[in-house]
Amino acid sequence: MENFRKVRSEEAPAGGGTEEGGLGSGPFADLAPGAVHMRVKEGSKIRNLMAFATASMAQPATRAIVFSGCGRATTKTVTCAEILKRRLAGLHQVTRLRYRSVREVWQSLPPGPKPGQTPGEPAASLSVLKNVPSLAILLSKDALDPRQLGYQPPSPHPGPSSPPTAPTSKRSLGESTAEEGNAKRSQLEPGAADENRTA
Repeated sequence: MENFRKVRSEEAPAGGGTEEGGLGSGPFADLAPGAVHMRVKEGSKIRNLMAFATASMAQPATRAIVFSGCGRATTKTVTCAEILKRRLAGLHQVTRLRYRSVREVWQSLPPGPKPGQTPGEPAASLSVLKNVPSLAILLSKDALDPRQLGYQPPSPHPGPSSPPTAPTSKRSLGESTAEEGNAKRSQLEPGAADENRTA
């Protein structure tokens, strides 16, 4: 494929095996009308996504949010959902994994004029059909059916408001090493004074 470049990629028409409930509903057909849908892409900035998601979920009218991404954006989708779960405690989660058919169109690069090729002749192109993973994560303030596939209850651990213990222990370790350094210096100074006396 080194002699080809990707011109465009488009979503192929869905077959009969998808879980889509309708146009724009995605894998979650029974969502409330006020649910926020965040489409995560490969080039999306996590801080921008999280700023909008946190502000949306802070409103009492917003009861659910869906993060969705496909291909290389699936890891970023999981990261966004986990960050929001840590920021807002008590969120119920449902995860759905599907596969999307994506058609990529590649066009050959012109290596230069060939002996039998006319200058106005169009470049050769090929079409590749790929199945890429697609991930959708629903986070809801309201309780969801725990029997459905991919359900995760809210985390029992407290949110980020609890005081962290790790930085405190690091600070105390740093202080003890500083005290040890001062003790070593005070032990060296009398030895240095003894050398001055002998000299």
